[in-house]
Amino acid sequence: MAPEYEKAAAATEPRVRFLKLNSDNEQAVAGRLGIRGIPTMLLYRDGKEIARVSGARSARDITSWLDTALR
Repeated sequence: MAPEYEKAAAATEPRVRFLKLNSDNEQAVAGRLGIRGIPTMLLYRDGKEIARVSGARSARDITSWLDTALR
């Protein structure tokens, strides 16, 4: 999914900022965030989670999900 993630990040900058978390290396953080599946994307606005989706997605699906969640 990494190439699709990169494409979506490039297409949505600067409106949306992407961050990757290695849940194997950061298990405590992943636990606090309630991440159960890989990959999981969380969307935050003003420090609050507003949307979440798990599973591999294409860049088009990611940007569509973002557009819907940010309305």
